[in-house]
Amino acid sequence: MANIGRASVFIAAGTLVSRLTGLVRTMVLVTAIGVFAVGDAFNTANGLPNAIYALVSAGLLTAIVVPQVVKAARNADGGSAFISKLFTIGVVGLFVITVLAMLAVPLLVELYSPQFSAPQKALAVALGYWCVPQLFFYGVFALIGETLNARNVFGPYAWAPVVNNIVSTAGFALIIWLYGGNLTVIEDWTPDRIALLGGSATLGIAVQFFVLMLFWKRAKLRVRPDFQWRGVGLGEIVRMAGWTFLMVMVGTIGGIVQSQVVSDASGEYPAGLVMSNAWLVYMVPYSVIVLSIGTPFFTRMSEFGSAGKTQELRETIDTSIRTLGFFIVIATAVLAAGAVPASRIFTNSGAEAILSAPVLLAYLVNLIPVAILFVIQRMFYILGDTRTPFFFTLLQGVLIVASAYLAAAFLPLSMLAAGVALGQSVATIVQLVVATVLLRRRFGSLNASSWLRGYARFAIAGVIAGVAGWGVWQMLGGSTSWLLDGKITAMLGLGIIGVVAGVVYIGVLAIARAPEVSVATDTIKRFRRRSAE
Repeated sequence: MANIGRASVFIAAGTLVSRLTGLVRTMVLVTAIGVFAVGDAFNTANGLPNAIYALVSAGLLTAIVVPQVVKAARNADGGSAFISKLFTIGVVGLFVITVLAMLAVPLLVELYSPQFSAPQKALAVALGYWCVPQLFFYGVFALIGETLNARNVFGPYAWAPVVNNIVSTAGFALIIWLYGGNLTVIEDWTPDRIALLGGSATLGIAVQFFVLMLFWKRAKLRVRPDFQWRGVGLGEIVRMAGWTFLMVMVGTIGGIVQSQVVSDASGEYPAGLVMSNAWLVYMVPYSVIVLSIGTPFFTRMSEFGSAGKTQELRETIDTSIRTLGFFIVIATAVLAAGAVPASRIFTNSGAEAILSAPVLLAYLVNLIPVAILFVIQRMFYILGDTRTPFFFTLLQGVLIVASAYLAAAFLPLSMLAAGVALGQSVATIVQLVVATVLLRRRFGSLNASSWLRGYARFAIAGVIAGVAGWGVWQMLGGSTSWLLDGKITAMLGLGIIGVVAGVVYIGVLAIARAPEVSVATDTIKRFRRRSAE
């Protein structure tokens, strides 16, 4: 547990810095291009490699690489032969996919954003040619990073994205310096401006990969190109990857439908870029809390699963879910109470923030369930089962598609993006329920009564904390507050809400003598020890 604690703190620190610099990056980007017509065109172009990377990183690599590398570490060579073959397949596959994606950029833009105007499509295509090469660098970055995680080298993967944010932010700031901010007229985007915008985004991803490579020696693996892909158990990976690939396809189809639906609102109301920015805010607590705490737990769970230590594995499931819950509930309460100032950080006016806030609130509905799903879904991977996750992911995909079309049919354009986001949240909650039932049948007891009692305590404290935070926001003026005058003041407002809600949350749990309070104090102690080392 001590190793998990230290790793979690280090990952959390890196992820926090990465997310904060990512927030700055997005703030500068929005200042440069706005959040509607031009912003949505860039979002579509930059989203092509991002969407594929997100699916691969959360699915294929996490599901397969970590458990298989942990297993291969027992080989006489420490897994070097296996990793060499795996990397060769991965690099070749990523190169081929990237080339095909480059050729298909016009088709992909049409597929994702059919309701764009002709000039908006042309801009998205031009930016797409600059952005799609990110796919290759995203893929090899994730391949290297997940392997380092599996070798218990957790920090570099969390810290490397900071470099990406710095490089791309510098490029976006250069656009503002050269051409001025709020460049929202599509016709003003000449080839040199397009190259600077798209090239800055791609350069950041490339530099991020090369920085991560500097830490490869810590994996203590000797890797070389190896095209002899037989004899070291790659058949098992192919079998697992088959079902995971189908999950990727389900998620991709759902994302395409969502993008198609919201493209109808682009230009005047919240659409693609607003959803991406709301998702970015959503991902801050998810990354800092769920990934930083959950990733070391996942490696430990993989080790117990590989060694057949069922009881230890079951106890780790309980501990990881409750630990995640303690922190994720207060994060949800803070963002819900401060949805408007949080949205103002990524918009250029208070009016745009008020229009965008419902999108963030819709995503927050599933922030707590997705933390539990993180553990539940990875348990199937540890058991070597990627078939079952496909079916409950298929259910989620069907619900996402259906809810997006329902939103298009019944909601006004101003609320279309929020409706699509809410449909995704509801689909994820259903997915969690089904996945938990299926895992219970497969694995046996999950100590659910233990972590459900903990979540009940967290929920009560979270509601009280959220109401307190919302009260502070109203006292500061609410939707007419001076805190909406700028991005910096909005961050200040969100910080005030966070401090008040956090104090109330801890206070309520302390008064109730909730045993989980020790989680917070232990984390603080680990952070201090880590800082002193």
